Amino acid sequence: MSILFGCSSGQMANNELVKRAESAAPSDITSTATILAVDGTVLREGTSDWVCYPGIPLMPGDLHPMCVDSVWQDFLKTASEGKPFVTSSMGISYMLQGDANVSNANPMATDPNNGDVWVKEGPHLMIAVPKYLLKDLSEDPYNGGPYVMWKDTPYAHIMVPIKNK
Repeated sequence: MSILFGCSSGQMANNELVKRAESAAPSDITSTATILAVDGTVLREGTSDWVCYPGIPLMPGDLHPMCVDSVWQDFLKTASEGKPFVTSSMGISYMLQGDANVSNANPMATDPNNGDVWVKEGPHLMIAVPKYLLKDLSEDPYNGGPYVMWKDTPYAHIMVPIKNK
């Protein structure tokens, strides 16, 4: 029996996982997206390049749904393999249900008392771009607008809050 989000697959029906995944992005994206469980199990085949998850694939037990385009699929794959992420194009990820409390400096940090700035972002978009485009953007998650998360890592990306905290 596989474990999904702290629940066995018998405890949470596929339709509940699909519904959670669909809450991550606008319906014009989720209606044609492939829905995958965190372990990669296909919960629903899609017809577009979008993939939605009922939780974040890099965080076992996570309950924060996300929908990603092909660039972000590559981001998640390389990050899960511990390889550096590099892109020459822009990628979009939706997280309309918000995110967990994470370090804004280190994607591998687990201790909120480590001295990093930690943020629990509400509904937001994440934008992956070639790293040189990030140099003049703020790293401050409390600046009232978009900011760079994980700036000094290969996983640097733009966070775009879309609702007041």
